[in-house]
Amino acid sequence: MTKKIAIIGSGFSGLSAAAYSAKSGNEVHVFEKNSSLGGRARSFRTDNGYTFDMGPSWYWMPDIFEDFFADFGKKVSDFYELVSLDPQFEMVFDDGTMEIPHDYESIKSLFENTEKGAGKMLDDFMKDAQFKYDVGMKEFVNKPCHSWFEFMSPKIAKSALKLDLLTDFHHFVRKYFKHPKLITLMEFPVIFLGAAPKDIPALYSLMNYGGYKLGTWYPKGGFIKIVEAMATIGKMQGVHFHFNADVEKIVVEDKKVSGIIVDGKKIFFDSVIASSDYHHTEQVLLDKEYRNYDEKYWNHKTFAPSCLIFYLGFKEKIPNLKHHTLFFENDLDLHTTEIYTDKKWPSKPLFYVCCPSKTDDNVAPENCENVFLLMPIATGIEDSEAMREKYFLEMIERIEKHTGSSDLSSKIDYKKSYCLNDFINDYNAYEGNAYGLANTLSQTAVLKPSLKNKKVKNLFYTGQLTVPGPGVPPSIISGKIAATEADKK
Repeated sequence: MTKKIAIIGSGFSGLSAAAYSAKSGNEVHVFEKNSSLGGRARSFRTDNGYTFDMGPSWYWMPDIFEDFFADFGKKVSDFYELVSLDPQFEMVFDDGTMEIPHDYESIKSLFENTEKGAGKMLDDFMKDAQFKYDVGMKEFVNKPCHSWFEFMSPKIAKSALKLDLLTDFHHFVRKYFKHPKLITLMEFPVIFLGAAPKDIPALYSLMNYGGYKLGTWYPKGGFIKIVEAMATIGKMQGVHFHFNADVEKIVVEDKKVSGIIVDGKKIFFDSVIASSDYHHTEQVLLDKEYRNYDEKYWNHKTFAPSCLIFYLGFKEKIPNLKHHTLFFENDLDLHTTEIYTDKKWPSKPLFYVCCPSKTDDNVAPENCENVFLLMPIATGIEDSEAMREKYFLEMIERIEKHTGSSDLSSKIDYKKSYCLNDFINDYNAYEGNAYGLANTLSQTAVLKPSLKNKKVKNLFYTGQLTVPGPGVPPSIISGKIAATEADKK
């Protein structure tokens, strides 16, 4: 039976849910509070010719993107061109740099040259990580997680011990490697899962496989090309998009959603899938008696980081800067402790630089540079222009030292900062979180916020605060799961 379904939000999970819901024959409407598609993956263009992706910049797990388009009879190459980055990225330490090549055999050589025997250990690590990737990304993350019984399939049950759910990532990595640079290299991807490596299950070594082994890629034109491609898929299925349409309330009658209120007017719907911030959806859009969780519940949850971002245009090329550069001259454990435990601005921060103009001539004017700075920070801390500028100056100084440049500030053609207050204002993000809920063991699978409302029959949630978790590929999967569940009702 055809249903009329509202999707709140047009991030990756919302676009995915919309496409799959419409494919099932439903009338689907997407309501986006901002003026453009993409949620955290929006893009903007400046008057002087720079195009900035606002959020995601790491294209890992390419098979997940291919799977999405294949479900609609298409391929990634039908919509955008993928460029293999070589080196995949560069990591800056206090005593030098390490480039991670695209070719796996070259990565093995790098490991072996850094620590005797580490090449063979990398093979062992990746063999284990590939197993977790195959089971985790094909079986584990595709469950709606209403009950632990969903994980009683023969394959998952047989694989339970090898998934290392009860081993933490910190100790797991040290079983294979001793050199601090190799340990940092293997641990850094889990920072954005929302906790220190000691609090993340070893299952997530699958990220190392999904990145280092499957490669780091760049969609020509930026991540906005993925957003546009997914929106095109949605439109091909008949999805309707509404912009500057801030949903004010989800209307419930007789324990069923009857519609939503936008601009003071009620629009009738048979079901709602909220790709909006879960906390905002419940605490603001729903009456109290229909909420899955109260404020106390959210206060006790562990969130992935927020971040301080700068979008910078430079009126000349910056030498010795790669597409992706990680500045890890300082201690990883200290920074993660200050994010997740101390909840304060970092004393000795790590940060990340993306310079897509090294790969893509279309994102900056000729002989200019497009630069994106990102520093992970705690959620819920004070955000001020003075604090933003303090860290901006430190990051610029470290970039100058690494690249051999001087007085980069005087060469800035465009500058815009983005931080906690902006995440709250633009996305209603709880405590200004940027990446959703942490993938700790106590917040895994069934222990995450429920994909469906337990008190309202036809209200569902999708995105980085529910299953399967934060990140672009998981968000795409989340949208598919939510659409499938909504179609059952």
